[in-house]
Amino acid sequence: MSWLKQLYFNLLYLRKPPWDTQVSPPELLEYINNNPPGCALDLGCGTGTNVITLAQNGWQAVGVDYVKRAIHDAHQKATQAGVQAVFIADDVTKLEKVAGVFNLVLDIGCFHSLADEEKQRYINNLERLTKPGSTVLLYGFLRETDSSGTGMDERDILAFEKLFSLSKRVDGTDRGQRPSTWLTFVRVPGDFLEIAIK
Repeated sequence: MSWLKQLYFNLLYLRKPPWDTQVSPPELLEYINNNPPGCALDLGCGTGTNVITLAQNGWQAVGVDYVKRAIHDAHQKATQAGVQAVFIADDVTKLEKVAGVFNLVLDIGCFHSLADEEKQRYINNLERLTKPGSTVLLYGFLRETDSSGTGMDERDILAFEKLFSLSKRVDGTDRGQRPSTWLTFVRVPGDFLEIAIK
């Protein structure tokens, strides 16, 4: 990620970023209600709202963000909420400080902000961090395939299919303006991938 983009996000966290609603979305709450607790990883966790929600519902939750101020605030919020959670300052395209295998990987508005080559590194990391049956719950802005800027296009969504099956997609608009989507991917067994490649 460029130093200019890092500076931009760090400056936003000196105040309250527009995406930091302090409220977990209904899509995550629905997932929690329909699945037993396990290990969860929130990529681009910000100030930890969703990590705390997961921890309050019995999950072992880890949040990752490269903005150190956001991680600091997340630690404070978890302490105030009286929950155990882990917060790590790391780059989601590298995840050098993250170990383990997760039942759920959550991403609300992180993947869509990455450059194309960063998106591929991000997806590659999911191979070691998930197992067959693991779910990736992903929200992001959509963009046309031939356009530039922030967002995901159909190629980005298809790139997940080397490891995951798309089990649910709900398109909409962010605050009634920008096209967006909620995607639910489930990791498929290795033998399924071998058959699909043949």
